Amino acid sequence: MLLNNGNDINRRQSWRVWVKMAEYLASIFGTEKDKVNCSFYFKIGACRHGDRCSRLHNKPTFSQTIVLLNLYRNPQNTAQTADGSHCHVSDVEVQEHYDNFFEEVFTELQEKYGEIEEMNVCDNLGDHLVGNVYVKFRREEDAERAVVELNNRWFNGQAVHAELSPVTDFRESCCRQYEMGECTRGGFCNFMHLRPISRDLRRQLYGRGPRRRSPPRSHTGHRPRERNRRRSPDHRHGRF
Repeated sequence: MLLNNGNDINRRQSWRVWVKMAEYLASIFGTEKDKVNCSFYFKIGACRHGDRCSRLHNKPTFSQTIVLLNLYRNPQNTAQTADGSHCHVSDVEVQEHYDNFFEEVFTELQEKYGEIEEMNVCDNLGDHLVGNVYVKFRREEDAERAVVELNNRWFNGQAVHAELSPVTDFRESCCRQYEMGECTRGGFCNFMHLRPISRDLRRQLYGRGPRRRSPPRSHTGHRPRERNRRRSPDHRHGRF
C-alpha cells in the first residue's frame, strides 16, 4: 500500500514537471528565446534566410491570412527607359499606381473568395518581403480556397505564388520605427514596412458594407487612361 502511494506521488510530481515544461515552451514559441522555431517566420510569415534558416518554419495548415509573394511592383524601383536607364516617377504617380493596384486586388479577391478583414502590402526591398501582399479573410475556408485557386493564376504577366501565412496580428509584424519615420535600416529592414493607401480609398474599401468595383481615379479627379499590361499566358489582363 505504501509502495502504491509512493508511485502515485511520483506520477503527480512528474505530471507537474511536464505541465510546467509545456507551459514554458508554449510561452516562448515563436519568440527570440525559442531555439527551435524561427521567430521571424512566426511574426511576419517570411525569413531572409529562406530554406537555409537554422530554425523551423512552421507553415500553417489553416489560417485566415494568405500571402501573395512579390506581387506588387513599385514603379519607382522598376521603371526604366528604352536604353535601360532609370526613369523618374513622381510620388503622386506612385501613389495613384499603388491605389489602383490595391483596389483591383482587394475587390477581385473579395468578390471571388469572401469578406476581407484587412489587406497589407510590403514596401520593403529585401527579396523575402518585397511586394508581398498579405490578405486576411474573415473565414479560414475562404483563405484556403483562395490559395488553391490563385496558384493557378497570373497577374500582370507574372505567375501568382500564394500560400497560407501565420500572420494574424500585423501590429507584431510591422516596423514601429518605420511608422514613426525613424527606421535606420531602410527598405532592407526585416520587419514589414506597410505602404498606406490614400484616405479616400481606405474609406471606400473599409468604410461601408458590401464593396463594389469602381473605376480607378486619378489625382485630377478624372478617370486615367487604361494601363498597358503585358499579355499573360492565359490571356488575362491584370486580373486574377
